[in-house]
Amino acid sequence: MWFTDPNKLKIPSPDEALPGRPEAIPTSLVHHVNGARLDPPYGEATQVAMFGLGCFWGAEKAFWQVPGVVVTAVGYAGGPTPNPTYREVCTGRTGHAEVVFVVFDPAVVTYEQLLAVFWEHHDPTQGMRQGNDEGTQYRSAIYTLDEAQASVASATRDAYQARLRAAGFGAITTEIVPAGPFYFAEAEHQQYLSKNPGGYCPDHGTGVACPIGVGVSANASE
Repeated sequence: MWFTDPNKLKIPSPDEALPGRPEAIPTSLVHHVNGARLDPPYGEATQVAMFGLGCFWGAEKAFWQVPGVVVTAVGYAGGPTPNPTYREVCTGRTGHAEVVFVVFDPAVVTYEQLLAVFWEHHDPTQGMRQGNDEGTQYRSAIYTLDEAQASVASATRDAYQARLRAAGFGAITTEIVPAGPFYFAEAEHQQYLSKNPGGYCPDHGTGVACPIGVGVSANASE
């Protein structure tokens, strides 16, 4: 019989979390698909978004294919451990989610449109898992960079919840919280499915379309 470690389903407190390290772990310098630099600066006209939707390999590919997305990277966010490694995150003792960091040109693609990609490419009702991937690192999360993003994220969540309930799904468990530090994952994880086209890429989408155009703009405060 298969058992899940209950510690992997609970976000640890700072006292319980692994200590991590003060220095960043080594990672890639350039994007494997488009050759862009992974680290800032990204350009004054760009904006940043951060999403957790399960295994970050397939999630990143969904975003790098979107016109207007300038850079994508994968990493860890949402937990107390500084500069964690993948192995540490997999223990459940860092509290981090696997996250896609998205740099985009809002003149080409809106934050709301990126949220539609987020909602439709996973099942946001599953709590601390996606399919057979179970643990805090696979939780659904939106880490917002300002109040405008928080407002749009909440509006699309409410709109999508109505669609999901009509389709027989339960309550959305996605956490929507202000972004803390983003820690780049190791080089082998960056653009993984470009480097490994036949790699692990589960599709946990519900098949329910996300309505956009909910009357809130990510640029409303500008």
